[in-house]
Amino acid sequence: MTPIGDGPFPSAREDAELADRNEEHPQTRSAAYRLAFKDVDFLLREDLRPVRLQLELLKPELLLKEQGIRSTIVVFGSARIHDRETAEANLTAAESAARADPGNHDLANRVGVARRMLANTRYYEEARRLAQIVSSACAAPAECDFVVLTGGGPGIMEAANRGADDMNAKSIGLNIVLPHEQAPNSYVTPELSFQFHYFALRKMHFLNRAKALVIFPGGYGTLDEMFEAATLVQTGKIDPIPFLLFGKEYWERVINFETMASEGMIDPADKHIFQFVETAEEAWHHIARFWGIPPLQPAKISAD
Repeated sequence: MTPIGDGPFPSAREDAELADRNEEHPQTRSAAYRLAFKDVDFLLREDLRPVRLQLELLKPELLLKEQGIRSTIVVFGSARIHDRETAEANLTAAESAARADPGNHDLANRVGVARRMLANTRYYEEARRLAQIVSSACAAPAECDFVVLTGGGPGIMEAANRGADDMNAKSIGLNIVLPHEQAPNSYVTPELSFQFHYFALRKMHFLNRAKALVIFPGGYGTLDEMFEAATLVQTGKIDPIPFLLFGKEYWERVINFETMASEGMIDPADKHIFQFVETAEEAWHHIARFWGIPPLQPAKISAD
């Protein structure tokens, strides 16, 4: 038996293997006899929630360290923004359905939305391009800075993971179990593809290594992630980092920052937590300037 370090004790794995060899009789078949860390029914009990929270904190943290991930660029945005080819196909299908039933207002509205979503494919392209740029900042296979991190799903998340994949670089996906089916996009590095039960722990991992937050247009989920991070910056719970909103026209229609300030709900200075950008190159310029990196020449940054 191989001891742990210099100690005399067997490893948990070794004892787990030994436990599997127990003779079969009523006592060993009882759930009470299972090793606690191998007893799934026990781990899923309501009383064990603190342990599960700890596991969701520890597992990604340990694996990210093992993969040499030192810092990340976090990309948020809609799961509904597709690449141009997909958006064009969706528009064609919507137009065909509307022509077949010209009096159906819902189908007519669907055509309008499909046209807007086709226009929004520019955000998919910019997210992919930005990921290509920042992924070249990975110093070496062993230790990586500016690793693209997304929610791991489709849309803008797919675009960013895809851009990293274009550069043969690592990228991270933090998926979460939802009532409807969700799967990681095919561009996430398999060894860095995680799945969460707790939104709170997932949000912690989004920010733990973040060197910049890039927010593309999105819906409730994107707004949730955006304002969670903004509140942490506003209250001083995390240090300021580049906080970039892609698409000024979209964001100023969705959120009236001026009204919030004029009504006294935020300080005028709080409007400057964010910066608006329109292109991947502009976004990288802000990130590079903040971290003292020559523009459009991504390079290694110092670890904290």
